[in-house]
Amino acid sequence: MPRPFKPRRVSEMPRYTYFKPTGIPMPLLDEIVLTVDEVEAIRLKDLEGLEQHDCAARMNIAQSTLQRILVSARQKISQALIEGKALRIHGGTYSIENEQGCPRCRRRRMYAGSVDAIDCPECED
Repeated sequence: MPRPFKPRRVSEMPRYTYFKPTGIPMPLLDEIVLTVDEVEAIRLKDLEGLEQHDCAARMNIAQSTLQRILVSARQKISQALIEGKALRIHGGTYSIENEQGCPRCRRRRMYAGSVDAIDCPECED
């Protein structure tokens, strides 16, 4: 039986989720999807300049997993830039820091303190 998939920790959702070349209408563009965890890996490694082991620790993954994520993300970004494709940030298996699921309805919310179904606006009676 395969090992269960472990969500990658992300500090926050990206503010911008779509990039496209100017002057080309959307219906004519091919789209490449970059996952949220790939964006986080690029942000930590390339923008913040952290070492791979520090990035991996912050994302709660192994260094070898981080390396695979970086290779995939850089390949997608390069392809989008060189071939003039749209780049959409969407999906992936990730969890956001300070966000937990409600134990009753499983909706994900930001919680400052303890997680309780009473704190969840979806579960309030």
